[in-house]
Amino acid sequence: MKDPLLDLPGYALRRAASAMMAEFSRRLEPLGLRYADVSALLLIGANKTLTASQLGRMLDIQRANMVPLLARLTDAGLITRRPLDGKSHSLHLTETGEAKLTEARQVIELFEHWLVAKVPPAHRDHLKPALDALWRD
Repeated sequence: MKDPLLDLPGYALRRAASAMMAEFSRRLEPLGLRYADVSALLLIGANKTLTASQLGRMLDIQRANMVPLLARLTDAGLITRRPLDGKSHSLHLTETGEAKLTEARQVIELFEHWLVAKVPPAHRDHLKPALDALWRD
């Protein structure tokens, strides 16, 4: 059977992203984390005065979706909020959050090596710049 979708770069990109996210999610499952959880932990760990609004913008997550994400991380004891100024709070990793992020970074490192190894060697140096060109301005 003929499949014209296989000729479309956008379709190939969607299928590749879907396959990679499924594999990454499978690898995160033993940690009890989702992709959005790990993304948030990485950004919170790297930015000491990050607010929930800033995190939402960085992750391109709507405010309505940030509430359950932050609640899940807080309920798991991974993050806490601290007063930043008169009206804002910054997000911080707890000791448990730091430990969980260390575990997640090990999963990320192995996953990233596995992902790049799937790309033919001649294209590896171009992979990240090509992907960045599709979404960064």
